[in-house]
Amino acid sequence: MSLNLDFTTRPVILVVDDTPDNLTLMAELLQDRYAIKVANNGERALRVAAGTPPPDLILLDIMMPDMDGLEVARRLRADPATRDIPFIFLTARSQIEDERQGFELGAVDYITKPVSPPILLARVHTHLTLKAAKDFLKDQNAYLESEVQRRTQEVSMIQDVTIMAMASLAETRDNETGNHIRRTQNYVRILARQLQGHPRFAAFLSDANIELLYKSAPLHDIGKVGIPDRILLKPGKLTPEEFEIMKTHTTLGRDAILHAEVRLNSPNTFLRFARDIAYAHQEKWDGSGYPLGLRGDEIPVAARLMAVADVYDALISRRVYKPPFPHEQAVQIISEGRGKHFDPDMVDAFLQVAEDFRSIAATFADTEGDAQLEAERVRQQFTEAAP
Repeated sequence: MSLNLDFTTRPVILVVDDTPDNLTLMAELLQDRYAIKVANNGERALRVAAGTPPPDLILLDIMMPDMDGLEVARRLRADPATRDIPFIFLTARSQIEDERQGFELGAVDYITKPVSPPILLARVHTHLTLKAAKDFLKDQNAYLESEVQRRTQEVSMIQDVTIMAMASLAETRDNETGNHIRRTQNYVRILARQLQGHPRFAAFLSDANIELLYKSAPLHDIGKVGIPDRILLKPGKLTPEEFEIMKTHTTLGRDAILHAEVRLNSPNTFLRFARDIAYAHQEKWDGSGYPLGLRGDEIPVAARLMAVADVYDALISRRVYKPPFPHEQAVQIISEGRGKHFDPDMVDAFLQVAEDFRSIAATFADTEGDAQLEAERVRQQFTEAAP
């Protein structure tokens, strides 16, 4: 028996039968059109099916010793490497119950012996055509999924670059270090995750929204680019008039982000959380904050999260006008602000993850050199501005 072994350009058919004459008959009938592999028992059939290249179609006898075709079919379907290979039962068993069982095991067709060559060739051609179409659609779906993933990563990267570029702009004018940005965005994420299961926040704090909150947090002080240096960089306490000007950074930040959203021609972009954070992170739970004096749940969730993160970081960080507070003191101050400055449930969540805040602060700690550079920058600004 001479078999066509061209497995590179022709569909591959595996013929499984324990009778040599049947294998010869099937090979002679099919080899002019297809590349043929043969197996004379179930174990060999499974090995060939799992090999390379895998068959495009299997013609499977049922009545074989040791392992019959029904068991071969079960094992083909159970193995991820072979479960998608179509098979046709080619058997002398012709009862309706036999056919029912064959189709239940996953056969794409059932042909009884003795075989009619035209019928066999027609059905083999049909099922190979169907498999080729299925494989094409599978490849197309894989390509589309890959393309969607690539585009999603591209959009995410654009988001990251946009946000960090805007945040870096604010950082060049503020007297805080870049580590403040990294710390606060990590605080926001860890606090949001802690609140994910809370009934008040579960609907809002999806994994996707938490990731957007993490990305948006660096823009909380973007509006400070519009605050005059004499106020923004002042090393001492602000006068009431200066403080009123400083408070406008929330509105300036909101307007800058809103302008970017308009340019994107969408009022509901990934910047929506950044807008809420920039505008409302200075609001307080009891209504004593600014710029609008919002109270309780009127304050966006994103802004409430940022308020806890921003205050904690301000407390533990060195500034030219104050030393850093110990972690324990910062925790105590935030705890005392429960129901006044902060959402009570967020404070409760913060207390549960306070040690994580401490770890984040240590990971992204400012060096002594950062503090000295900050103080020197402020000194130089005022030296250059002096008459």
